[in-house]
Amino acid sequence: MSFDLITSKENLLFKEIRNLQATGSKGQKARLAGGQALLEGIHLVQTWVGDPALKTLLTSELGLKNVEISQAVYEHIEICPDTKVYQLDSALWDLLSDLVNAPHIAGLLDLPKSCLTPPQSIATLEGDVVILDRIQDAGNVGSILRTAAAAGFTQVIATTGCAHLWSSKVLRAGMGAHRLLDLYEGWSNQQALSAVTAPMLAATADAEQELFSLKKDLIHPVAWIMGSEGQGVSEDLLAQAKGVSIPIDPRVESLNVSTAAAVCLFETMRVRRS
Repeated sequence: MSFDLITSKENLLFKEIRNLQATGSKGQKARLAGGQALLEGIHLVQTWVGDPALKTLLTSELGLKNVEISQAVYEHIEICPDTKVYQLDSALWDLLSDLVNAPHIAGLLDLPKSCLTPPQSIATLEGDVVILDRIQDAGNVGSILRTAAAAGFTQVIATTGCAHLWSSKVLRAGMGAHRLLDLYEGWSNQQALSAVTAPMLAATADAEQELFSLKKDLIHPVAWIMGSEGQGVSEDLLAQAKGVSIPIDPRVESLNVSTAAAVCLFETMRVRRS
């Protein structure tokens, strides 16, 4: 089977891909305008194999010699025959990826409806929710998404100021968790307060209420708020939430926000299972 070739960095599709990879607002603007995100690497592509939302695959002659890559490409084509596949000149991969020895496989994924729906058109979000309040580190955001999926929390709101959920770094850190989640981003604090119906619990270091005394709260749907790395939870969110602390050795100042999220979400799971 022959695929369309891309041999120049001036190719329009290649330029579009590079825009999707851009950091900050430039990349986010490109993703929202095109309604697509870039999946980089074999693991992320494998996660969406068979999903019609994965409409374009990119590889190279070298990539197709890799058994794992070729299997993913041909399996996806068999299930989704309308998929467009492009074969890039191997030299272009050094421009496409900032990863050392990156595998020659990537994909363009249609963003889910939840990501493209304006916050003001969503009246309510019922059930468990995780609210990411201005968490700026992409690794932390991706780790929390992976933890949320593992703990059974499927709805995540990212407020304005968070690392963009569908950026390349967050996708890599999420390790495929995005496919299991309903993700909402760019929300204001007030929009989150208006839409979320579950009682809010804010992880904060100085709260008197300790996590391990919350059994009665955790058996019901909750909205866990995780605050920014430096400033913690916003005052207006904290004012509407119950502050919750994680007991730690007093010689340690605090926990990383992704670690704190893991403790809180898995304690919620533990309480419900017991």
